[in-house]
Amino acid sequence: MIKRHLFLFVILAMFFAGCEEIAPTVTGSMPGDPNTGGPDITNQKRQVLIEEFTGVRCVNCPAGSAAIEDLLAIHGEQLVAVSIHAGEFAPPYNESNFDFRTSVGDQIINYVGIPFGFPTAVVNRRKFDGNFGLQLGLGKWAGHIAEELLIDPKVKIGVVPEYNAANGNLDIEVTLLVQEDILDDDVRISLMITESGVKDYQLTPDGKQGDYTHKHILRGMVTNFDGNVIPETLVAGTTLTKNFNYSIPVEWVAENCEIIAFVNLGGDTKDILQATQVHMVE
Repeated sequence: MIKRHLFLFVILAMFFAGCEEIAPTVTGSMPGDPNTGGPDITNQKRQVLIEEFTGVRCVNCPAGSAAIEDLLAIHGEQLVAVSIHAGEFAPPYNESNFDFRTSVGDQIINYVGIPFGFPTAVVNRRKFDGNFGLQLGLGKWAGHIAEELLIDPKVKIGVVPEYNAANGNLDIEVTLLVQEDILDDDVRISLMITESGVKDYQLTPDGKQGDYTHKHILRGMVTNFDGNVIPETLVAGTTLTKNFNYSIPVEWVAENCEIIAFVNLGGDTKDILQATQVHMVE
């Protein structure tokens, strides 16, 4: 009987070891040094996340996507973009090859607030003065991004992916380098997977276009839609390492996928403290 219980315990332990997040390690060493072998993020600048909400049936959304490309050209790696297909314009056409909607996309749009019009986006999930909610019209994106870039990051983020093309397994190591004490009660870490370069139907001002190139598509999340709680105390100088695992579907083109990681607050205040992005496959 004891052997049987031991066998069941080992099986259960192996099962839960395959869950998305693996127990973290906390050290005082700096990422990028010989002791950690991780990415050198000591000089990382403020990086801002813009979450665009879009849909293939949205005639005005290509203008928003073009504006994001312009902003990415200006800010480079300091701006991280994701396009979330959710809401009334997101259902695919009968002739569409893909359905870009996701369950986490639906959860996120409800979490940050249903937009009143399109193009629309949320910048660092922050409610800026003079705005009714988190959703922002296209004309406000550039100014609020610039505003957020002036803030020094409270935490810096390093991401090291290891993708196995043979079985689609993706291991992700995330390093957090805390710059100043973060005293908020609910601090979380979020990981998204996006894909670019997907050609499919999109409604444009010139009509329905079958070979429109979709970029930064939210494909899925490694964490919960609103992030996984970070239980550790986040004091300045702490280096925190967390490991995650995800299975990449065969229909995604791994070479076109990005991993977006960000530290965000939970509860009523949803502010994103820092974001970063890396290629899934180098």
